[in-house]
Amino acid sequence: MGGDGLRVLIVEDSATDAELMLRALRQAGFEPVHDRVETAAAMRAALAGQAWDVVLSDYSLPGFDALGALALLRDTAPDVPFIVVSGSVGEDTAVAAMQAGAADYVMKDRLQRLASAITRAVEGAVGRRERRRLEEQLGHSQRMEAVGRLAGGIAHDFNNVLTAVLGSVELLLLDEPPGRPHREELDIIRDAATRAKDLIRQLLAFSARQVLQPVVIDLNRLVRDVAKMLRRLIGEDIKLETVLAPELGAVRVDAGQIEQVLVNLAVNARDAMPQGGRLTIQTDSVDADGTRGPLAPGVPDGHHVLLQVSDSGVGMDDEIQAHLFEPFFTTKPRGKGTGLGLATVYGIVRQSGGHIAVDSALGRGATFRIYLPRVEAPLDPTDRPRPVTAPAAGSETILLVEDEHLVRLLARKVLERAGYRVLVAAGGAEALDLAERYAGPIHLLLSDVVMPGMNGRELMRRLAQLRPDLRVLYMSGYADEAVAQHGVLDPGTAFLQKPFTPGGLADKVRGVLDTPR
Repeated sequence: MGGDGLRVLIVEDSATDAELMLRALRQAGFEPVHDRVETAAAMRAALAGQAWDVVLSDYSLPGFDALGALALLRDTAPDVPFIVVSGSVGEDTAVAAMQAGAADYVMKDRLQRLASAITRAVEGAVGRRERRRLEEQLGHSQRMEAVGRLAGGIAHDFNNVLTAVLGSVELLLLDEPPGRPHREELDIIRDAATRAKDLIRQLLAFSARQVLQPVVIDLNRLVRDVAKMLRRLIGEDIKLETVLAPELGAVRVDAGQIEQVLVNLAVNARDAMPQGGRLTIQTDSVDADGTRGPLAPGVPDGHHVLLQVSDSGVGMDDEIQAHLFEPFFTTKPRGKGTGLGLATVYGIVRQSGGHIAVDSALGRGATFRIYLPRVEAPLDPTDRPRPVTAPAAGSETILLVEDEHLVRLLARKVLERAGYRVLVAAGGAEALDLAERYAGPIHLLLSDVVMPGMNGRELMRRLAQLRPDLRVLYMSGYADEAVAQHGVLDPGTAFLQKPFTPGGLADKVRGVLDTPR
């Protein structure tokens, strides 16, 4: 280990003996920064005043001894190594000190051993801290994985139930205008189902299991669009500023999820500024060589687009930052937050191939830096301004394939109300038989992904042989692993995540039918 600036706290009542220890360290190449104390109170004050690399203690002092000093150190700074430096004592005494937690025992007439003992002790302490950090990191990853697996496991069943509840109540709301007897109860049901839907999506997002549909976008344009909504969200007492770098470069992300990232970070910033303040959203290009800005530690080499969100709020200490992205961790009062906002941000960024870093301290706000890989590709057509389209209705024929009875009933009702002719099947085999027998054209296959017997991808492969012009829209309530296993996350694949609303289903169907081949 290097000897520069070794911070040594000496517990010793003899100034001469303390100077001999320091001389031995200087002769070994150390340049110690030191303090000497003789009492428990003085040692406690020294430990509170600054961090130390090692504590050297005489075994016996008037009214104080090494075992007492060691106990005090363990209560205050347990990671700092403790070495007993004493005169002639019995073997039992030395053993007792080591058993109590001392890193080493050096006799005062053998101070030439002191430098090597300190080196071993300090390097051992550093190694233990690193192992503990890695163990905590592994434990965090395992907790995230466990909750993620739980979320992925329940997502399918919950999303099917929520699709039926949310869809049915929205259909009822169409026939129950404000002021009617049951309108308030229907609004309550819709709001509760919407919160449940959002909770499931957040669980999937933070565990990086949400189904993403990445496209190449201009991040500056997305920020400009979202900023309009954020100004209403954060309130008039917080000033929102955007600083967008020119010639930023494109990124391949799910635009809706990056919007969610910005919303969550803005809400987090708003709550950190109850008296008002400033929220700044900034974009920039950064490279590994530092020519266009530095990368944060842990970000891989390459070209990145930086999305930075800063606030002038209360800031966070190191303890809060250590748990910041854990699910259900929150500093807000009970009932004021789910603890999923920043965990969701973390999961979306990670699933998007990016990295996130935070810089904060109490009293000086917080800055979140998100690094997304820059891509050299043309913008996706959906990221360009689109012309105004007609309402989401039509007269085409749709083959609906869904094994969940309630979802099947809802989807059929929504599509028929929108003017479509709907052929319904509960599984792949039934759908194939129906497509073979039906004499008219079928314009769209709307199919669940994971079904017993034949999945949606295999069904489409077979139907394409019968009807080459058939378009397809897949839907699923499963997490991304299950969907990916069935091959429907390829670029350009139309996908609708459950739970969906009637309007969301109608819009998506119309969009797929109107997309040029």
